[in-house]
Amino acid sequence: MVTTISAERLAELIDEDADFALVDTRPADSYEAWHVPGASHFQFGPEESLETDGRLEQLRETVGDADRVVTICAKGISSGNLATQLESATGEFEVQAVDRGMKGWSGVYDHAPVDAGDGLTIVQIQRRAKGCLGYVVGCDHTGEAVVVDPTADTAEFVIAAEEAGLSIVGVIDTHVHADHVSGGRDLADDLEVPYYLGERAADRGVELEFTPLERNEVLAVGDRECKVLYAPGHTSDMITLLIDDRALLTADTLHADSTGRTELEFSDDEGEEGATMLYETLHRTILAEPESVAVLPGHVTVTSDGEFAHGSPGEPIATTIRSARTEIDLLGLEREAFVDRMADAGTKPANYEEIIDYNLGTLEIEPEERVELELGPNNCSA
Repeated sequence: MVTTISAERLAELIDEDADFALVDTRPADSYEAWHVPGASHFQFGPEESLETDGRLEQLRETVGDADRVVTICAKGISSGNLATQLESATGEFEVQAVDRGMKGWSGVYDHAPVDAGDGLTIVQIQRRAKGCLGYVVGCDHTGEAVVVDPTADTAEFVIAAEEAGLSIVGVIDTHVHADHVSGGRDLADDLEVPYYLGERAADRGVELEFTPLERNEVLAVGDRECKVLYAPGHTSDMITLLIDDRALLTADTLHADSTGRTELEFSDDEGEEGATMLYETLHRTILAEPESVAVLPGHVTVTSDGEFAHGSPGEPIATTIRSARTEIDLLGLEREAFVDRMADAGTKPANYEEIIDYNLGTLEIEPEERVELELGPNNCSA
């Protein structure tokens, strides 16, 4: 009987540069849009057979001289079929299938501690397949912490806080997310701590109970200070968080190598209103901070080949105000050119309208359906 491996174990094999062939059995368009690093494509359905049309020979060509073959598909069904048939047909390979397929891969996380200086702990929680970056921000002296922009896999943030010796006293969402299901309200409820959003979230029709954070408000996290900077553009309710004048959690305002897109909320004019707001936010608020301040974004682009476009999993994805100003071409554009560029942000995130409605609290979605909504590439950068 074919054995299965978890998506987490697959990530370990990739990080170890282990010798194996990873075979993705999904349709070509799904594979080309989003796949695990190093995967080769061999389309194979749940009812197909390796005994027809020279398929076994084609598969041998795909895996080359590998002795170990790992198969993956969307949910583990067609890849399980291929693994079973390959094992019984030849006996020449060690064969395994990835449990839950790309659904499982979507839930792989890395915890990357950020060098934030004395008395301050920041852990970046990286969702490897989607590029979502959330944070645990804590005070070493008091052991208090807040979670910022958690995904629905809230246990990852609880574990990260516990490993750092911190106790979560609040949960913050920087904005109403469009690309992933937020776990903010659920985590706050589970821990019986306040759930924070920027005060402008009320204007967007958020129906969840939350504590509003005002512009320039300073939220104490133990002995550390978390200053709220209003930063509209990606959304009208966006806030960024300045931690002890050392690190700026920029969410989807500024990424390590680009900016967030502006037309997901401001779709009527192809994002022109949001782009104008974002230009002002970037140049009057974000880039006005000291050059040494660390920029900790809310996302990193994951390429169609499954690689981080900036940095590597397990290492902090970050830049500085100085590096952003000098290295990100978008920030060198004049206002009109910037606004024109933002109108061509590319393919929108999958199911983003339903995800927004869920995060507003206006749409109920069952837990398993939330996973389905998020499958696919994360298209959040401009």
